[in-house]
Amino acid sequence: MSKFDLTGKIALVTGASYGIGFAIAKAYAKAGATVVFNDINEELVSKGIKAYEQEGIKAFGYVCDVTDENAVNDLIATIEKEVGIIDILVNNAGIIKRIPMHEMSAAQFRQVIDVDLNAPFIMAKAVIPSMIKKGHGKIINICSMMSELGRETVSAYAAAKGGLKMLTRNIASEYGEYNIQCNGIGPGYIATPQTAPLREIQPNGERHPFDKFIIAKTPAARWGTPEDLEGPAVFLASEASDFVNGHILYVDGGILAYIGKQP
Repeated sequence: MSKFDLTGKIALVTGASYGIGFAIAKAYAKAGATVVFNDINEELVSKGIKAYEQEGIKAFGYVCDVTDENAVNDLIATIEKEVGIIDILVNNAGIIKRIPMHEMSAAQFRQVIDVDLNAPFIMAKAVIPSMIKKGHGKIINICSMMSELGRETVSAYAAAKGGLKMLTRNIASEYGEYNIQCNGIGPGYIATPQTAPLREIQPNGERHPFDKFIIAKTPAARWGTPEDLEGPAVFLASEASDFVNGHILYVDGGILAYIGKQP
């Protein structure tokens, strides 16, 4: 059997009705795993289930607010009863607010921290006891290049993703002896429906300024695709990564390694 085979594993990917989470969950299904996902409301969960069905995947979808500890505990108990013990957790659900720091309210800052940092803590805390009993587990946190870099208007997001990097390392440190590996994936700029407006050709026929900026900063000279994350996600969820712990795997086309071209 291949070390990358996930047959018999149960994978929970948060916020995986669409986008990066959907691509990762789809890759797990292709590798043999049973896919479980949640989202914030019934409409998104229903859309997600239909999207998986169109790919020939039977996915188990649940409504849950990942910032609500009681709701998360109920979710994990329900999944364990209806599907089985979770082998793989991917903390994918997240939000971003692009607001200059001096204009951002403390409440807005806290909301981003709550979804992007507190929720992964709550989710990991909920699955770890059963992983300890089972003798293995994989926790994958979706970090960001903003786990390493700052940028205008994303103070809360960068603070949260920087914290998530250190939470990843601490989970690895605290639970590695139980054969639980916790790693992160740091996507670069990924071409999704959410980023489509940033890639639209302008009325004058030129590329969007942000599109040109990203291409210039990326050695690969392109945006990433959700499919670019499939291999790394399967690797970190599989036996192939059993001695990889506390690592953040940046899938960014080389941006973090590159200072940029001389003007």
